[in-house]
Amino acid sequence: MIDFHVPDMSCGHCVRAIGAALQACDSQARFDIDLATHRVRITQAQADAATLAAAIREAGYTPEPMAASEQG
Repeated sequence: MIDFHVPDMSCGHCVRAIGAALQACDSQARFDIDLATHRVRITQAQADAATLAAAIREAGYTPEPMAASEQG
């Protein structure tokens, strides 16, 4: 499981853009995007965390890896 905090995700458009970026990067990725907490949780992916983060950055957002203590 890979978790990112994306503080600059603020609306439904952001959610769709991040989801599309993740799917384009890794078509096998399964993820949940929670706008209220600004969390992107990827539960299944063939790509590694750095590659997924790069895809989110390329979509125009700032993914911050979440520490294990923040995941829950």
